[in-house]
Amino acid sequence: MMGGWGYGGYANGGYGMMGMVLPLILGIAIILVGILVFRRNASQVHTGLGKHNTGMVILRERYASGEIDSGEYQSRKKDLEAK
Repeated sequence: MMGGWGYGGYANGGYGMMGMVLPLILGIAIILVGILVFRRNASQVHTGLGKHNTGMVILRERYASGEIDSGEYQSRKKDLEAK
């Protein structure tokens, strides 16, 4: 024992504050990455967006807003489903 401070004079086994801070920083980083991945996947599942059906989503939005009529909607829908 050196001066009654325990192992080598340091309370945390010689690592000081870094022995407590580094695991905390790594834990927070892992949680943030997990949240980022979850939100990214959840937004794609929720909206149905993907490379395959993005055109259909846009077509439905245009039809719903009145930009195109029923005949044009059906024609374009048939074209998109054929691809």
